[in-house]
Amino acid sequence: MGQDVHAQEFTRADRTRFREKVRSCLDVLARMLRESHFDADDPKTGMEIEFNLVDADGRPALKNVEVLEQIADPSFQTELAQYNLEVNVPPQLLHTQGVQGFEHDLRESLNSAEDAASTVGAHLVMIGILPTLEEGHFAPSTISANPRYKLLSDQILAARGEDIMIDISGPERLRTLSETIMPEAACTSTQLHVQVSPEEFSSYWNASQAVAGVQLALGANSPYLLGKELWAETRIPLFEQATDTRGEELKEQGVRPRVWFGERWITSIFDLFEENVRYFPALLPVTDDEDPDEMLKQGKTPTLGELRLHNGTIYRWNRPVYDVVDGIAHLRVENRVLPGGPTVVDTLANAAFYFGLVRKLAQDERPLWSQMSFSAAAENFHSGAKHGIHARVYWPDLGDVEVVELALRRLIPMAAEGLALWGLDPRATDRLLTILEQRCTSRQNGAQWLIDGVHTLESRGIDRAEALRQITLEYMKLMHSNEPVHSWPSI
Repeated sequence: MGQDVHAQEFTRADRTRFREKVRSCLDVLARMLRESHFDADDPKTGMEIEFNLVDADGRPALKNVEVLEQIADPSFQTELAQYNLEVNVPPQLLHTQGVQGFEHDLRESLNSAEDAASTVGAHLVMIGILPTLEEGHFAPSTISANPRYKLLSDQILAARGEDIMIDISGPERLRTLSETIMPEAACTSTQLHVQVSPEEFSSYWNASQAVAGVQLALGANSPYLLGKELWAETRIPLFEQATDTRGEELKEQGVRPRVWFGERWITSIFDLFEENVRYFPALLPVTDDEDPDEMLKQGKTPTLGELRLHNGTIYRWNRPVYDVVDGIAHLRVENRVLPGGPTVVDTLANAAFYFGLVRKLAQDERPLWSQMSFSAAAENFHSGAKHGIHARVYWPDLGDVEVVELALRRLIPMAAEGLALWGLDPRATDRLLTILEQRCTSRQNGAQWLIDGVHTLESRGIDRAEALRQITLEYMKLMHSNEPVHSWPSI
């Protein structure tokens, strides 16, 4: 959700009015895509990163309000739980500032934020799922103070009509019930944004879908939840289940989930917004006074507030974004696949890989998605999440292949070509792509380092809970070193 919502109860009339307004917004968007100017002459890229807050023992610290007061920077915002924060890194022009521009801004922001947080006994951790989370951290009392979060939780539970069952099987199995969507707060992500023209949107979105499984496999960093070893990137099944509005019967009927990989390649951004309107009832039917049709007739740019709000409650792993800045509309692909961390430099290596790879694939004369079924991309996505650096995926011309072999032989060189197409100097990007190469060669990403470390500590007679606490503290120390995770020493 990108905006505050204040209404606490909704009537049947609210829902009818909202549906009509969303459909009106959709009609206006269709006209704009045919007729209007979108800002795409010098496209920018962007980044958002979510964090956990912990105390000196590595356990969750429910202090986001106090920390934000100390940070006093509007680029930092609350997230769902009181132990979550998010930072929005200023958008960058890759061809002038490069990926290293993100690195400079991010390190400066995080160092300042860490110093501020430490004054109230808290520390920032950039990780997919905090290993020291316990059942109590999903209680309703841990939700952030902003009323939009409780409202969203209440609406999801009302739509579902029953408590949420989290059931994930990996090397171990976790089954737990929740009366709120708070298990979703365990998922802290890195979100990458690519601004594109209307004509190019479908190519960038399709490319993002096609490589999502590889992104997950190489960047996995979330193997533990509530003391259980589950998927290499447990965020994926956890997020899918924690915000699911469907009961068992609706799942059996084939009703689509709100956390969604999708079901087909697209030809326009309109396809995705139309699916949103067609398939998903409103969770937050809040309307404003803007008449988008009249705005367009007056030569102004409509905000399409209802369409954007509705889009913000449908959690595609690659989400379409319509936004207006300085009175000019633009479109973005929001890539929501990656976890946080482990370090700033690892995060930037993941970003360089994504930005370069989708640029190269989007401009290929023979699109990858013309050679690969959508179901294969979806299977790759879940294989990458489950098995991480050891995953096998399908790829055209190669068939079933180890993801590290695919990355080393094909995708990292393609990412280098794509970064050159963005106008980046190879001398500035080789360092980041070399980190990806070495991660593949060593087969050590964040998830694998955490799993190996916990197993080692347990082999020394340390119980699981204490092993997770100790590994969290060691992770934090190495995170601050900013040495890439493939070089982290064994426990």
